[in-house]
Amino acid sequence: MADKLIIFDTTLRDGEQSPGASMTREAKVRIARQLERLKVDVIEAGFAASSNGDFEAIQLIANTIKDSTICSLSRANDRDISRAAEALKGANSARIHTFIATSALHMEKKLRMTPDQVFEQAKQSVRYARNLVGDIEFSPEDGYRSDVDFLCKVIEAVIAEGATTINVPDTVGYAVPELYGNFIKTLRERIPNSDKAIWSVHCHNDLGMAVANSLAGVKIGGARQVECTINGLGERAGNCSLEEVVMAVKTRKDYFGLEMGIDAKHILAASRMVSQITGFVVQPNKAVVGANAFAHASGIHQDGVLKARDTYEIMRAEDVGWTANKIVLGKLSGRNAFKQRLQELGIQLESEADINSAFARFKELADRKSEIFDEDILALVSDESITHEKEQYGFVSLSQHSETGERPQASIVFTVDGKEVKGASEGNGPVDASLKAIEAHVKSGAEMVLYSVNAISGSTESQGEVTVRLQNSGRVVNGVGADPDIVVASAKAYLSALNRLHSKADHVAAQG
Repeated sequence: MADKLIIFDTTLRDGEQSPGASMTREAKVRIARQLERLKVDVIEAGFAASSNGDFEAIQLIANTIKDSTICSLSRANDRDISRAAEALKGANSARIHTFIATSALHMEKKLRMTPDQVFEQAKQSVRYARNLVGDIEFSPEDGYRSDVDFLCKVIEAVIAEGATTINVPDTVGYAVPELYGNFIKTLRERIPNSDKAIWSVHCHNDLGMAVANSLAGVKIGGARQVECTINGLGERAGNCSLEEVVMAVKTRKDYFGLEMGIDAKHILAASRMVSQITGFVVQPNKAVVGANAFAHASGIHQDGVLKARDTYEIMRAEDVGWTANKIVLGKLSGRNAFKQRLQELGIQLESEADINSAFARFKELADRKSEIFDEDILALVSDESITHEKEQYGFVSLSQHSETGERPQASIVFTVDGKEVKGASEGNGPVDASLKAIEAHVKSGAEMVLYSVNAISGSTESQGEVTVRLQNSGRVVNGVGADPDIVVASAKAYLSALNRLHSKADHVAAQG
């Protein structure tokens, strides 16, 4: 394995721990399929013991995905490990990822366990897991802030018990590259049986160094697995970004000298899918997948690129999925052309009925918008998947009036448990009036903590994609809506957030 870098994606587990980023089972399967197309080596599909919803999502992904290893996280106890093994039964290739905290701070304050107790628990959990699944990953939570002597003792013991991958997380994003790389190197040099396991890095981005730390762990420390997420999604400031790690290793192969199995052409599609499902918009200047990642405004840069691309471009936009020919369909396009474009975008709908429904929505959009972009189709299908869920609230129609000097008014018709209701309100603007009209009837009591508008494509005819984040009783959810009418998109996003707020899906926060 010395020349291969394993890409371990945890978008569906650690990424989902971002406040408001919880995903439905169907959305998780869509992302998992895209990760499989991307040829991700290991997909951490969730934390089976955290909820029945997570268990069912892992089970479905394990039964659906054939080419990637499917992994479930578990705490270091028999119940969690048994639950993970049960969820993974249908997988072609399964992995259990078990963890326990090893830093003095976490052991004393969180676990309330002695180092000797943690040592025994780590050994026993790996021994138990190894009897259920052949591929076992062990993580000492808050490993980077752990005592080196104690960490060496624990890791040596779990490798002896059968752990096949050792992951050393920088759980709180405290590391800096040189120190983290040397920390991994020290562990590998001091532990006698370190060569019996693959070493992995898992870094958080609290100081903006998750990618740099991960790559230092690879280059200096000799790690051969990187744990990362699409768009760097994750709790607090996020995780190590998959697209940045992959393109750094590909672009600087002269330095890293490593091979990967990743098919980078699917990176952009994965980025857009995760963004639209979670409602976390990708910043324009984000490396690799941001809208401006390959744009040149400086006249000197533009002239150089026109003469020779490599004057200012170190990688090709098309290598990660960008294309100059973005307009794909219009109102005269037929069902077969639409279906073909879905396949090219990596979208698999469950049945012909789903395709027909999505096509009907496409034709409706094409009547309102002369040019349909890839982003429009992704938003349309994402919206379509939401409508198939058992939703409490659904959008029907909206009318609003606003003019200079007058207070805007809105009237909205929406469904509550399948029955149409009508709300009306005034507001500071048409969006404010529309959302107050919904809330006047629903009376959710939720606080809006984010309202964000993003143009799906680049013209005034573009669909607007709105993200609404609501908070109520400590629970935070995101709702996403798309429509050429930004007021309608806002109402859809608000209703989507209310549906998530009222869903019974619940998740237990886990190790980072």
